[in-house]
Amino acid sequence: MRVGMIGLGKMGLNLTKNMVRNGIEVVGFDLATDNVKAAQEAGAVPASSLEDLVSKLDQPRIAWMMLPAGKPTDATIQQLTTILDKDDLIVDGGNSFYKASLKHNELVTNADMKFFDCGTSGGQSGALNGGNFMIGGDDAAAFDQLLKPIFELVSEPDGFLYTGAAGSGHYLKMVHNGIEYGMMEAIGEGFDVLENSQYNYDNEAVAKLWNHGSVVRSWLMELAEDAFAKDPKLDDLLGRMHSSGEGQWTLQESLDMAVPTPVIALSLMMRYESMRDADDNFTGKVVAALRNGFGGHAVDKK
Repeated sequence: MRVGMIGLGKMGLNLTKNMVRNGIEVVGFDLATDNVKAAQEAGAVPASSLEDLVSKLDQPRIAWMMLPAGKPTDATIQQLTTILDKDDLIVDGGNSFYKASLKHNELVTNADMKFFDCGTSGGQSGALNGGNFMIGGDDAAAFDQLLKPIFELVSEPDGFLYTGAAGSGHYLKMVHNGIEYGMMEAIGEGFDVLENSQYNYDNEAVAKLWNHGSVVRSWLMELAEDAFAKDPKLDDLLGRMHSSGEGQWTLQESLDMAVPTPVIALSLMMRYESMRDADDNFTGKVVAALRNGFGGHAVDKK
């Protein structure tokens, strides 16, 4: 079993390590040679170009991308359709918009290849230790034969779902991230109330408490506990809550369908507001710390 991993950044490198640890041979390529070297040190076979990567895979090949959405993904898929062969597989494991994935599917299918859109959750830790995957793609037989054995090895138990038609994997991940926006905003607001109350709460102790038997226990709350352990008042952070697009996509989709999503909408608006005036926004500090905790996303510091 051999996979070509294209994109060896934070997520791609960790997923490569996960695969190698589970007995999957990986050929790795990245434009940054340092990333290729890191993958090689983790046990992957290095590739110097996409053409080199393809030459080191057996048919039917699996070209698995962990790239930023947009132009990097678009250009790579376009190039892969010119160098792969009939019935080879392209897996987009990044956070592409589902409508872009529909276009990618059409392009790949017209080249007599197979396309799968794979929403990836669990952050860097999940990619390394057992992720959560939402996979769309029109060819169920190819999924069962070629991809399912891989997901069984690199996922959490019950941590992957084949959702059927092309685009459905990234659609599900889009909604997942919209929910995530609302959850993080609620956690941040709750700690903001505690921080401004008449009582002197220990934020780390509260987060730890809530992670042991309470209704709101979650990985996000565990990340809050970790963040407060490092910086009890998050004094080093500005309250700017960056966003990477998925919340906006979810909101736009809900508007197009006339489905009310007020919590997701307000959480997105609060992120925009935080970029205007962030210095004393404790809610924003909490959300920024959570994003950094699960995805290594950038935070703005004082």
